[in-house]
Amino acid sequence: MAETQDYALDELKKEAGFGGYGEEVDRDIPQIDMSDYFNRKDEITEALWDAATGIGFFQLTNHGIPQTLIDDAFALSAGFFALPTDTKEQYPLKPGTNAGWEYMAQVRPSTGTADRKESYQITLPRMSGLWPTGEEIFGFKETMLAFERHNWAVAMKVLDCFASRLDFPPGFFTEGHDPDTREYQSTLRLIHYLGMEDAKPEDFKFWRAGAHTDFDCLTLLHQKEGQGGLQLCPGKDEKGRATQWTDVPPLGGVITCNIGDMLMRWSDDRLLSNLHRVRMPKPQEYLGPRYSIAYFAQANMDTVLAGPGGKYPPMTAHDYIQMRLGANFGKK
Repeated sequence: MAETQDYALDELKKEAGFGGYGEEVDRDIPQIDMSDYFNRKDEITEALWDAATGIGFFQLTNHGIPQTLIDDAFALSAGFFALPTDTKEQYPLKPGTNAGWEYMAQVRPSTGTADRKESYQITLPRMSGLWPTGEEIFGFKETMLAFERHNWAVAMKVLDCFASRLDFPPGFFTEGHDPDTREYQSTLRLIHYLGMEDAKPEDFKFWRAGAHTDFDCLTLLHQKEGQGGLQLCPGKDEKGRATQWTDVPPLGGVITCNIGDMLMRWSDDRLLSNLHRVRMPKPQEYLGPRYSIAYFAQANMDTVLAGPGGKYPPMTAHDYIQMRLGANFGKK
């Protein structure tokens, strides 16, 4: 039984207690074509707004990130996680930094147990001493730096569409996520969910990632085809329980996006941050390791989160992120 904790933010209280499996239901995940962005921005904005104020999830096609770069990032991610443990331990995740390698260190308030995965976080101003050497894995830093910036550019396009509907000026979110400053705290996260080929039956009672909401503004998730498990829950039943979950297909070359708690707060709750999780594979499904790469667009540390209607007291993004990190990596 998970130890009960008193979480400081409403977002965390919402997350706690949603550890049950529930039932699976089919829902349509909106797909939004990002091609010809500058000429089609009004049309794209309308589609993004409808998705973000409804299901809270959507998938981007024709987003502009080269498939060859995505493939290289996945190959190098798998190469990093295949390194000996004593090599990865040279690049540890330090408390509160969101940079470096961790192994089963993330504990979700929804389950009280560690996610069945390892990850490596890239938060650019905090990477001193945390990059593997070229001898350990050649081309890793070069590729990840390029991939991080491409994801940043796509995220800023999406966020600028939201800015226009929230009465923020053009470029508002780009300034709030400026990468050319030490205050930048957006994170590229490489994730390796452990293979289940030789797992015991009781191991399947755990979660690859327990039910949670993200604590950023916007998440861009790259999945590999054939490696499913991501599920979303956009609503609760009459008793406030998250019970109906929908599989999100892992489509190659398509970016799956969701709104995070930071943007929900910043938008005065107009944009919806909804629960999601990664379930264990079913007996008839692929049981091997699952790899994904997520880019978390998180406002710079000194950016003040103040919604257009003033629903919540102003708060710096640094203070917000530290509260969330403390809850999710509080146990080792």
